Amino acid sequence: MWAMIVKEFRQLRRDKRTLALMIVQPIVLLVVFGYAASFDVDSAPTVVVGPQAESVADGLPEFFDVTETRAGDGRAEAVDALRRGEFAVAVVAEQGAPAVLLDGSDLFTARSAVTLLSQAPDAPKPEVLFNPGLETPPIMVPALAGMILVFIGTIVTSLGVVRERQAGTMEQLAVMPLRPRDVFVGKITPYFLVAATDLIIVLLAGIWIFEVPFEGSFLTMGVGALLFLFVTLGLGVLISTVSENQGQAIQLALISLLPQVLLSGMIFPLEAMPASIGWIGYVLPLTYFIDIARAVMVRGAPFDSLLFPLGMLALLGVAVFFLAVLRFQRDLAPAGAATPERDATPEAA
Repeated sequence: MWAMIVKEFRQLRRDKRTLALMIVQPIVLLVVFGYAASFDVDSAPTVVVGPQAESVADGLPEFFDVTETRAGDGRAEAVDALRRGEFAVAVVAEQGAPAVLLDGSDLFTARSAVTLLSQAPDAPKPEVLFNPGLETPPIMVPALAGMILVFIGTIVTSLGVVRERQAGTMEQLAVMPLRPRDVFVGKITPYFLVAATDLIIVLLAGIWIFEVPFEGSFLTMGVGALLFLFVTLGLGVLISTVSENQGQAIQLALISLLPQVLLSGMIFPLEAMPASIGWIGYVLPLTYFIDIARAVMVRGAPFDSLLFPLGMLALLGVAVFFLAVLRFQRDLAPAGAATPERDATPEAA
């Protein structure tokens, strides 16, 4: 028995990835949940419009972080600013009592604002736009669609190159006239089509079963989904290039999944996270897809208002593409370098 115990300890010591997963992951989860697991939003970016914008802005509670006043604008401009995602709250300071407009797609901020205003006796009754009932499905279904794509794209795709290596067919790829980028694109294309089909099914099911609205452009949603799929599938391929077997690939894929689920704003609002943890969310592709999906489906945001998250997805896609190509180039280079020598031998003979 003792010999068996010693053998298992030695085997576990050699498997550094599994050992790191067992030790590091609980610590990461503790830190993430300890700092990030909060639904309390302390402030809301606010714009005040109307002739009395300056005076009304000075009298708002501290929760309403007034970042801009627009004396020349009215209610229509305030609604448009919320639709474009520029602010979470808009206060219309025209004749009579000011009107408070809330972006219902920013669920946690809107709920905090409603609670605060309901406790103030003289505060105006807020009007919630885009998600008037402050319901959860319109907010969660777009996020769940992104999470499903991350799960499929990262885990399933990460097994691709590992399967080639374990089956012994990587050497065949090396001697074929394929460039590393050809191998990368060839690997992700089948999974790309499957994941795109899954996305359509999930969104249609959410619209039909949970009555989630779709107020925006299908084209805008399609562009965001394509960029997000490219990043996610590329990340899966990149993981597969640094894994020796399918077990390691799955472990690395799971490690990459946890931050995306916990720190992307899917469950906990990014605004409630401290800067020491929240910054991680802004380098995760799921964060930007959730922004795009919620903006298009719930608010009907126009394309030009989503240039930043679309651009970030494109930037992440380029980075993942080049990293994966470099890894493929390293894996395929030895066989590719040997090929000219083999080709030169018959000519020399």
